[in-house]
Amino acid sequence: MKYAWIDTQRKAYPLPAMCGTLAVSIGGYRAWKRGGSPDRKRLTDVQLLALIQALHRELKGAYGSPRMVRELRAGGFSASKPRVERLMRENGIQARRKRRYRVTTDSRHGLPVAPNRLNRDFTPAAPNQAWSADITYIWTDEGWLYLAVVLDLFNREVIGWSIKARMTAEIVMDALTMAWFRRKPAPEVLHHSDRGSQYAGGAFQAQLAQYGMTCSMSRKGNCWDNAPTESFFNSLKNERVHARRYATREAARADLFEYLLVNTSVRTLNA
Repeated sequence: MKYAWIDTQRKAYPLPAMCGTLAVSIGGYRAWKRGGSPDRKRLTDVQLLALIQALHRELKGAYGSPRMVRELRAGGFSASKPRVERLMRENGIQARRKRRYRVTTDSRHGLPVAPNRLNRDFTPAAPNQAWSADITYIWTDEGWLYLAVVLDLFNREVIGWSIKARMTAEIVMDALTMAWFRRKPAPEVLHHSDRGSQYAGGAFQAQLAQYGMTCSMSRKGNCWDNAPTESFFNSLKNERVHARRYATREAARADLFEYLLVNTSVRTLNA
């Protein structure tokens, strides 16, 4: 804090010179010494609103009015909670809503479970040797939307995906179908996923058999066994989803589609 530094240098430098250099007032320093509140920069509504908008952009909409007030005061600006609340409300500035947690994997079933054949070997020597798959969720104002993906672990490219409003076996089957038709791999590709009922179910297992793929599944409750796919979803959420509010499922679907196409193009170019 500026006043604390000034206090340690009083014997070495004149008070007016230090206050002038640090752009604070002598009265503010003396108020701080007495234990009161130092003077703060009083802004007009227009000036304060511009500052709030700049902070809102910089912080990616993470702060509501209480934390915005603290941030402004920490910067030395006069900002009462009612005033900041009013300016934010009148100008449609609000904190990004925390996304609700949604379980995508239900491993509490009696279906057969494959062993962890991948065993965290996330660096195959060539394409189409090991694929990984998973499901994530995206909140929209119309409700949940689900995204299933298939990655080629060779270069972490998303080679298949499906986006649906319901989390059924069809979503993972469609993602795998897309991946298979795009790559047409030789038999014995290792397909790794979690133990969710969508992947363990008979319909999906029959599809793997039809494509000549070998099934591998993570150990129970161990997300690190599918770390590359978890990492992709984390990037997707941080780079795209968390910075947006989707009014409709269709808006979210279009945005996700664009992100996936860019990811596929970049990974293919770098392969």
